[in-house]
Amino acid sequence: MYVYEEIIDGLKLTDIINMEHENVKYLPDIKISPNVIAVPDVVQACTDGDILIFVLPHQFVKETCEKMARAVKPEALGLSLIKGFVLTEGEGIQLVSSIIQDTLGIETAVLMGANLATEVASEMFCETTIACANEEHHEILSKLFQTPYFRVKVITNVSGVEACGALKNVVGIGAGIVDGLGFGDNTKAAVIRLGLMEMMKFTKIFLKSEDNSVFFESCGIADLVATCHGGRNRLLGEAVVKSMKDIRLLEKEILRGQSFQGPLIAKEIYGYLKERDMLEQFPLFVAIHRICTREVDPRNFIECLRDHPEHM
Repeated sequence: MYVYEEIIDGLKLTDIINMEHENVKYLPDIKISPNVIAVPDVVQACTDGDILIFVLPHQFVKETCEKMARAVKPEALGLSLIKGFVLTEGEGIQLVSSIIQDTLGIETAVLMGANLATEVASEMFCETTIACANEEHHEILSKLFQTPYFRVKVITNVSGVEACGALKNVVGIGAGIVDGLGFGDNTKAAVIRLGLMEMMKFTKIFLKSEDNSVFFESCGIADLVATCHGGRNRLLGEAVVKSMKDIRLLEKEILRGQSFQGPLIAKEIYGYLKERDMLEQFPLFVAIHRICTREVDPRNFIECLRDHPEHM
C-alpha cells in the first residue's frame, strides 16, 4: 500500500502503520490487517500488481499515474475510489477514471457509494456500487469486495457512477450551510432534492449519460443522503457559516491535513459553467462555490433555494 510519507511524533507514518497496524493520523483507533504493508514509494507499491486501487485526492492523480506508468502491467485492472473531476485546458471536465486509463493504458473501474470511512472500517452494514464497462471483470470485482457487512452491486455505467461520487460532495456543503444557519430537516431535504436535480442535469449535459437509474443505486441518492448528514463536506459547510476562516485553515483544524474535495469540485464546475454561459442553470452549485470563496454571504443561500428554477 502506497502511503505519502509524513513524520508523526518523530516517526515515519509508514513505520507506524507497519508496526502498530494503524493509521494514527487519518484513521485512528482502527486496526489494519497485518498483511497490509505500507511503503512510501508508489512504484514499489504497484509493481507486478494485478488490481490497482486508487484512493487519493483527485488533483494528484495525473502526476501519480505518470510516476507509476513504467511499473504497471498492461493487463492490470484499475479501480478508482476517487471522488472528483479534473478540469484541464482544452479538455474540459474529465473523469478521474479516464485519466488513470489513458495515462496507464489499463482498464479502470470505479467504486462509489454511501461508504463513510469510519463506519466501513467499523464493519457497520452498508452498500456500494462498482461500475466497470467490461462485464468480464464483474465477478472478480464482486468477490474481492463483497462481505457480510459490505454489499456490492456491479453495473456498467462508469461515467454516471463517478459523476455521482463527485457531485454529491458539492451538495453536501450546501447541507452543512443550512445546518450552520440553524435550519432544520425540511430545509436540508430541499437542498438534497434540488441538489439531486442539478446532479442529474449536469450528468446528462456534460457526461452524455442518459441513464437516470444510476441515481437510485448506492452511489446516487444513498451516498447523497449520507454525505448531507455525516460527511466531511457537510462539516465544512457548517464551519463556513460559523467561521470566517479560510478553507485551508479549516481543513487543518477539522481534517488533520486531509482535503475537502467539495470546494475544489465546485470550483471546477463553476469554471466550466461560466465558460459556457450556463451559470444560471445550476444556481445551487454556483451559490455553494461563491459561499466557499466568500464572494456571497452564507445567509443568502436560503434565497437561492427559494428562487431555484425548479420552483418556477
